[in-house]
Amino acid sequence: MKIAVEGCMHGELDNVYKTLKHLEETQNIKIDLLLCCGDFQAVRNEQDLKSMNVPPKFRSMNSFWKYYSGLEVAPYPTIFIGGNHEASNYLWEMYYGGWAAPNIYFLGVAGVIKFGNVRIGGLSGIYNARHYKSGHFERPPYDQSTIRSVYHVREYDVHKLIQIEEPIDIFLSHDWPVRITDCGDWRELVRQKPFFKQEIEEGRLGSKAASQLLGKLKPQYWFSAHLHCKFAALVQHGEGGPLTKFLALDKCLPRRDFLQIVEIESEAGPYEIQYDEEWLAITRRFNSIFPLTPKGADFRGVNLEMDDCRQWVRSRLQQRGCKPFEFVKTAPCYDPSQSNFHGSFAGCHRNPQTESLLQFLDLPYLLDKNPESTDLSPYPSRSIGRGPVDYDSEDIPIDDLEDDDLSNVQDVETEL
Repeated sequence: MKIAVEGCMHGELDNVYKTLKHLEETQNIKIDLLLCCGDFQAVRNEQDLKSMNVPPKFRSMNSFWKYYSGLEVAPYPTIFIGGNHEASNYLWEMYYGGWAAPNIYFLGVAGVIKFGNVRIGGLSGIYNARHYKSGHFERPPYDQSTIRSVYHVREYDVHKLIQIEEPIDIFLSHDWPVRITDCGDWRELVRQKPFFKQEIEEGRLGSKAASQLLGKLKPQYWFSAHLHCKFAALVQHGEGGPLTKFLALDKCLPRRDFLQIVEIESEAGPYEIQYDEEWLAITRRFNSIFPLTPKGADFRGVNLEMDDCRQWVRSRLQQRGCKPFEFVKTAPCYDPSQSNFHGSFAGCHRNPQTESLLQFLDLPYLLDKNPESTDLSPYPSRSIGRGPVDYDSEDIPIDDLEDDDLSNVQDVETEL
């Protein structure tokens, strides 16, 4: 199975898909799947732009809306996680994962799915210690504080991923696991990005949560983005233990290392995206303590014995099948012939995919529950701008890739 891995998408689906088509034609290969490591920017309309933490002058519709509307269809199955520049209102509808557009699947705030017999997990967002222990208290429309905190990783979602026992083949995170630089050529990285030096030396560059998951899950491959550069590392898990091949990639720009082709052993195709039994069982077990207020989850009393829950989920999947529920539009799509969208904000949409999944798992719908607090954030409001952790304003509008630039995708290989 040949998998294309892309760093930060920034809404440039047209250019990435065009590049993959070019690679298939020039290298005589067939790409089976595209993975994106965040900042996907699934923006359906101008209203979604208001839920994305990007300065107004840099907000752009880009190309996702074409795939949402049906004007274009993704030529490759595409799986993505969220980063720190997302249409957070739309991704919240699909907290548990789902089709963001036909053939384009969001892994959820945390999630695991199967593509053929390859097991793919992911964690959306970036790590920020101030909000890690909090619950998911943010609701659209977001204010100047919650538009930033909504994409901060939460302990609850990491704790669910830590329960995974069966092997993971590929894991996606937006920011890098902290100390991953110890396992690669960090000196060359510092030559490219000198301002990383102090954080690397102090062990602050990256996500503590991702590092914890890396040590627990030990996947064969781990892919990240966020810092807008290419970096490879090889992680040895204990003496004689398994290896994880780590690769971070850049954002979609000409002459940048934003793409890699990886060949993974798998069963013969055709392949399709399917629900993962173990992950659905974990989701069902932990949903009763889903924290929807500023207060974090209370893990005491959760029964970690999963056999009965696995059997229940297995029986349900045998009856229904493992395919995810069908894509359904939940908001009007951008119309380039009509500028200045004047629609009113409609609050949280109930995505039918999410409702169907929760009904399938016999769970209540909680995503539109109001936080039990008049002040949604436990921290003072902050203006939207670059902070020492988020690397936010480094992201600028992406130039269009011209046809002549398609040959400039660097370091595309069949193996890491």
